[in-house]
Amino acid sequence: MMTQKRSLRHVFGAAAMLGLAAGAAGAHELAAEAGNAERAAFDIVAADITTDRRLATFSMSVAGTPGEDGPEAAGALAGAPVFSYVWPTTLDPATVGFESGAGILAFAVTIHPDFDDTPLFDESRSGSTDDDGALWHSHWVVLGPDDACGPGALKVIDIPEGATPPLPLTWPGLPILIDSPGWSPVFEGPKLSVKVPFADIGAVGQARFDAVTSALQVNANVHAPLLCVTDVFDIASGDLSLPGQAGQ
Repeated sequence: MMTQKRSLRHVFGAAAMLGLAAGAAGAHELAAEAGNAERAAFDIVAADITTDRRLATFSMSVAGTPGEDGPEAAGALAGAPVFSYVWPTTLDPATVGFESGAGILAFAVTIHPDFDDTPLFDESRSGSTDDDGALWHSHWVVLGPDDACGPGALKVIDIPEGATPPLPLTWPGLPILIDSPGWSPVFEGPKLSVKVPFADIGAVGQARFDAVTSALQVNANVHAPLLCVTDVFDIASGDLSLPGQAGQ
């Protein structure tokens, strides 16, 4: 697993170039071999992105039960752990409101009991929008390399102080390239799925993707790099070659 993590930086870059250069192929479910992750809830066996009119459905199946395993709370934002199901794609970040070419656009379903980053939504129906981090929820994130996270490691790209890059309307206010659109994950048996609307569904049909399960962590000093990938549980393709083709 650690070898996978160290190589993510270089593999992501190569995969993105290959994916952007490739033409659309026939859509197909991305199958994966079971037994590559110690945690069954993160042991990927299949992933897909399908489209129907203006909706894309991101799905992932695992050897165990998705969503049943989460991180232990750290007790504070500093050092807080995050567990995630992630679909890295070749979609341009501008497709969902970030700056074009800002990095690798990935859709993610995450959980982190120490903080809430969906300020527009009350997922727990508690009457408050700031206490839902311990429930699974969705994000768009833009990823990029940063050796400050570890040799060859990736992070959610930071927004430098004073910078004003293009951001989605549902950006949660954190100084990183993240969106909290509120699309609800559905857990059914061994499968996790999320329906996501797009203004330009044609762009999704041209995209390539992979599937990753991983852990991230908030910087202990709560400054850039704020959110680093710290462990990779599984990669559907095994090498992040983004072999999946989104489509109908």
